[in-house]
Amino acid sequence: MPIKHAIWTVGDKPTPLPVTRLATEQLLEDMIESDPRILSEQWLLIGRQEHTPTGGRIDLLAIAPDASLVLIELKRDKTPRDIVAQALDYATWVQDLTADRIAQIYRNYSKGKSFDAAFKERFGEDLDEDLLNQSHQIILCASELDAATERIVGYLNDKDIPINVLFFQVFQHGDTQLLSRTWLIDPVETQENASNTASTKREREPWNGEFYGSFGDGLGRRWEEARQYGFFSAGGGSWYSQTLSMLSPGDLIWVRIPKLGYVGVGKVEAPATPAKDFKIETADGLKSCLEVLSESDYHREYTDDPENTEYFVKVRWLDTVPLDKAFHETGFFGQQNSVCKPTTPKWRHTTDRLKEHFKKWKG
Repeated sequence: MPIKHAIWTVGDKPTPLPVTRLATEQLLEDMIESDPRILSEQWLLIGRQEHTPTGGRIDLLAIAPDASLVLIELKRDKTPRDIVAQALDYATWVQDLTADRIAQIYRNYSKGKSFDAAFKERFGEDLDEDLLNQSHQIILCASELDAATERIVGYLNDKDIPINVLFFQVFQHGDTQLLSRTWLIDPVETQENASNTASTKREREPWNGEFYGSFGDGLGRRWEEARQYGFFSAGGGSWYSQTLSMLSPGDLIWVRIPKLGYVGVGKVEAPATPAKDFKIETADGLKSCLEVLSESDYHREYTDDPENTEYFVKVRWLDTVPLDKAFHETGFFGQQNSVCKPTTPKWRHTTDRLKEHFKKWKG
């Protein structure tokens, strides 16, 4: 079904704002470069109008916090089917970009700045070259989507190809133009597909039904408090927190601390809840988590900001260890998505070994 949205004035006689167009596609591209939050608050733009060996030009290239790339194609009017084919063609080039080539693209785009320094400044972590460009997303930006293109994008997404469409609509309000946006597919689903297709060269197998969780100890939260009070959390941006919505009561989650190893396994007891609404059981009864937790800030400054606040998932821990006993072996699965459903043989190998190490995993 074609996606349409509208804006109405507020008052006794609400009036719909007329739909209009931007003067040029170039204007939209300039606006996004000026404020990338129009696309996502969690991406860093690293290239614009980048030439491919086949004679094409990628409108915009970005990088996500997990070092995956985001290929962005902007089309002001209705998106024809050949635009999808063009984006897929560009993606075959993007997937083979080396770390050196990506750094060069950013230097050209930023007029000589350091790619590693920009990544650390934007995401607060050093760039892990081993994770760079292990996966990518394809984002089409359009004012409308024709039925054929919608079918194609839906089919590709069902086949776990990480492709999505971001719709832009322009409205006229007096002398001012207003821009609104909406996604064709839940961005969480696209992010999940990207994490599960980390490389076209990587083997895949059916998901084993057990979730992977990455807990950023020291990045606004503390593992020892999570162990003590029974929760898993993520926040500081929608990219980090939105995948928590994949978890449902009864799900099994294995938790890894980046750069350390696996520290526990538990059963989910409740869906993700924003910090201001999450309660913790104490000797004095239920209390707000923000009253109880004291070893880190848990993004308290964003308590009233649904995009950036910390989200909590109540977990009944089955078996856990402190940080100094984190379990790691060469060949273990790991990535920076807060939650994912891995479909690689490496995940099966990892969980088999974890079940030998964490003896109480069955509860």
